[in-house]
Amino acid sequence: MIPCPMPRTILIADDDPHIRQLLVFALAKAGLDTIEAGDGEATLAAAEASSPDLIVLDINMPRMDGIEVCRRLRATSDVPILFLSSRDDELDRVLGIELGADDYVTKPFSPREVVARVMAILRRVAARPPVVTEAAASALQRGQLSLDIDGWQASWAGQMVMLTVTEFGILRTLATMPSKVFSRDAIIDRLHGPGFAVTDRTIDSHIRNLRAKFARVGAEDLIETRAGIGYRLGSCGA
Repeated sequence: MIPCPMPRTILIADDDPHIRQLLVFALAKAGLDTIEAGDGEATLAAAEASSPDLIVLDINMPRMDGIEVCRRLRATSDVPILFLSSRDDELDRVLGIELGADDYVTKPFSPREVVARVMAILRRVAARPPVVTEAAASALQRGQLSLDIDGWQASWAGQMVMLTVTEFGILRTLATMPSKVFSRDAIIDRLHGPGFAVTDRTIDSHIRNLRAKFARVGAEDLIETRAGIGYRLGSCGA
């Protein structure tokens, strides 16, 4: 594992001290600093006090489960979240993504996989715009859709729309090449690199999130589905 080039702090939230110890050791080997929390309330307090770069969040925790922690964090923060859970239920996975989690790992897990997914999310946070004709600009404009590439912010007709790192990455991918239809695999490759294991349903959940968030500010047809192929940027207004 290539060490992280910049000091980053990861909040590990899990009620099992053995799992926390395992992840602290694995993340430290990758050059990442860690802080720990053993229940939901402690997680919210640690997130507010320490402003971590990413949260590894267990779903089944005492004094507020991870789902509620994620919901409260997303009300005020776009900090990346990687869910951990002993549940291998697709409904739980989809719910976590729809609440704004960036990725999901089920227990039992390989510490190397968790570290790989953490590093992938951190790379997306630090990513620069792709090299295209408009890449020199820090803003990308498509009709009423505006993307601040350097600031990782999106707006529609001047109204800010809070997105997670993954949601912004998907929207930037579609907006960079608005005439191209991206398969789910192509979107995954753009976000994570080739060969990274993410299910199609995870991408579908992120797309639903994007549509719902932009529908609330009047963008009803932002993302178009091409049946059997994938997604492309839809109508962006005048």
